[in-house]
Amino acid sequence: MNTALMALVGVLVAGMLLRMPIGFSMLVSGFAYLLVKRQDLGLVAEQVGNGLYNSYVLLAVPLFVFAANIMNAGTVSERIFDFCRILVGRMRGGLAQVDILVSVIFSGMSGSAIADAAGPGLVTIRQMLKKPEYSRGFAGAVVVASATLGPIIPPSIPMVIYALVSGASVGALFLGGVVPGFLMAVLMMVVVHFIAVKRNMPREEPVPLRDWPAILFRGALPLSMPVVLLGGIYSGAFTPTEAAAVAALHALVLAGVVYRALSWRAFWGVVMESTRGSAVITLILAGSFMLNYAFTAEGVPQAMAQWVDSMHLSQIKFLLLVNLMFLVLGCFLDVSVLLLVFVPMLLPAAKLLSVDLVHFGVLVVLNMMIGLIHPPFGMLLFVTKALTGIPIGEMMKEGWPFLIMLLVLLVAITVFPQIVLWLPQTMGYKTL
Repeated sequence: MNTALMALVGVLVAGMLLRMPIGFSMLVSGFAYLLVKRQDLGLVAEQVGNGLYNSYVLLAVPLFVFAANIMNAGTVSERIFDFCRILVGRMRGGLAQVDILVSVIFSGMSGSAIADAAGPGLVTIRQMLKKPEYSRGFAGAVVVASATLGPIIPPSIPMVIYALVSGASVGALFLGGVVPGFLMAVLMMVVVHFIAVKRNMPREEPVPLRDWPAILFRGALPLSMPVVLLGGIYSGAFTPTEAAAVAALHALVLAGVVYRALSWRAFWGVVMESTRGSAVITLILAGSFMLNYAFTAEGVPQAMAQWVDSMHLSQIKFLLLVNLMFLVLGCFLDVSVLLLVFVPMLLPAAKLLSVDLVHFGVLVVLNMMIGLIHPPFGMLLFVTKALTGIPIGEMMKEGWPFLIMLLVLLVAITVFPQIVLWLPQTMGYKTL
């Protein structure tokens, strides 16, 4: 490692230890690299500008953020909850099962794990905590685990970012997440069933048949969003980026016009919250473009590929190594940083071993979702604690069956790529 690269890494680590926002840390480390290399500092503006303004797919990120915030501000979460209570509420541990099904549906609208936990998850926790059979830790653990479905079932903000750095097809990535996402949901429901039977958790009271039409009608319009989005993308009516705009408009019309659940004050709050969230992501993107420039100039990705080649790893051994790396890094780093800094370094090695980029992308995103729910810095744990006051220790104690289940599924997807690739290939995707 030469002096310039050491300066970059040193400043980046120092910024993180000082708790500087990660986007600023990356930009400052980029400045340090250019100073040591005695290169024009204007390269920072050039790299950031080219990266941000030459990427059409990047427009999808703030639009999906806006759509998720609109739905959480309106009454969409409550309507979906009532709809799912009819379907699975009579199962043992009904409220926990409802939360998982709600997450499946909400995943088809938001593309964000945090939005899932903060919206439908909060509704479900409040309902569970009204009943003594559901402990605080269990309620929080179910919501945290089910929120990981958000970026796996399409649409997905992390998959959009991965497509940006890898050049993989966004449409194929979205399709690749469908089967793993539904497998996650089924396995979570199985875990809840066994826990509920063991603890004799209650079934929900049956909903009177006379109330069904009203509840189903209330939930029908929100359920139409995944159909419109995915149907539009795969019929060719609009691109995945344009689908984000359709999602934002769909959510706005539902919450503001149809349900009249969004006041002007609430709408302004949604705009400000979406702006803040998008600004954070954009700042991290800006810093990552500078870091990627430095790593590419120093030949780090190529060196990584040569190192992997020298080890004579098979595809599966390489992917298992990647899993281990991301599971460790996920303890300490944000999803955006992992996607924008570390994934580009691994892509040349993946291509050298002929790893399919769609399979690799879904695998990476699943790794990062697992990172959101395990200590010491699982972001979903902290978000749920902040919203509900449930101690992180209690959620961790109750969450280990879900964590084990996700790890088993991760290994299965690693060993059997067709779990990811079957649906995209059925829809015409050609594996390279």
